[in-house]
Amino acid sequence: MFERFSSGYYLGRLYVEPYDGTEAAIQRTEHERLNEHVYASGEGIERIDYPLVMKLDSAHFPVVGDDGVPAGTLALPRDAVDPDALPDDRPVFLADATRAAELLRYAGYDIDEFDPSRRKT
Repeated sequence: MFERFSSGYYLGRLYVEPYDGTEAAIQRTEHERLNEHVYASGEGIERIDYPLVMKLDSAHFPVVGDDGVPAGTLALPRDAVDPDALPDDRPVFLADATRAAELLRYAGYDIDEFDPSRRKT
């Protein structure tokens, strides 16, 4: 679904649509799978419910898992998108662990356990 694009991002394509939620969301199983693949170190028990950070055009969104979102879809709160531009199949960037931690800190998330500097590389 996502392939390495640069030193800070993966690139994929998702169907992007507005919805009535308050946070950007993708299907919960996909969220957990991406979280484990991109953010987990593979050592011990790790949380896989941290928000993913995705970039659409020039905007970054913390993305949560939601069982009500169809697979392959990024659902964005209606007030965060141009309703004339969506729904549409779009390229979407997924921040890697280091970039995501930085962006989540800026957004006010408490992510001490998520800090990628604790990961072994």
